[in-house]
Amino acid sequence: MKKILLVEDDPNLGILLQEYLQLKGKFDVVLTTDGDEGLRAFNKHKFDLCILDVMMPKKDGFTLGKEIRAIDEHVPIIFATAKAMMEDKASAYNLGGDDYITKPFRIEELLLRINALLKRVAAKEPEQRGPLQTQFEIGKYTFDFTTQMIYFNGQQQKLSTKEAALLQLLCLNKNSVLTREEALLSIWHDDNYFNGRSMDVFLSKLRKYLKEDPNVEILNVHGKGYKLLVN
Repeated sequence: MKKILLVEDDPNLGILLQEYLQLKGKFDVVLTTDGDEGLRAFNKHKFDLCILDVMMPKKDGFTLGKEIRAIDEHVPIIFATAKAMMEDKASAYNLGGDDYITKPFRIEELLLRINALLKRVAAKEPEQRGPLQTQFEIGKYTFDFTTQMIYFNGQQQKLSTKEAALLQLLCLNKNSVLTREEALLSIWHDDNYFNGRSMDVFLSKLRKYLKEDPNVEILNVHGKGYKLLVN
């Protein structure tokens, strides 16, 4: 069971989020109500992910995030705030945050972001998950995520950064459904309409790159997402 640190100064919202994530996400959620208490909890327990409210008494979320990042360079951090200004989003990422969600938000969206982050971490933690996987066999193709290259029958295809990230997610979920929301939040950090249209373009390109092997398909799963099917 993954352990999450939730630092939220609104007790009603905090309890609601805690109960939902424990029930629906099956996470162990430690709830604290200010930055000082949150830092004490982080030093006491080993967490797999942190959700930090930005506007808090005693110590704001950005300060807490900076202190947590100084202790642990890799633990995923999601900042949550009612402030939607670009400067605040830039601050979140500059401080080492992995994601940023603006209040009010749907709890379901937060859960999707958490799952997307944890899946990315699972692929990047060789010390916990075994050797870092950088190559994938996709039917007759070889995909090297590090170099962003697809190799087939002596030929090679260079991918863009987002194409490579999207294909990596599909490979990690090979023969299983990758939800549209998870892909958008993991790569674009926002599941809005325009990012969705952009992702559709990248999917079309990936289908063209993989079209020479009839045993490889990227399927649309109606109402859910996509599946990299390898027979």
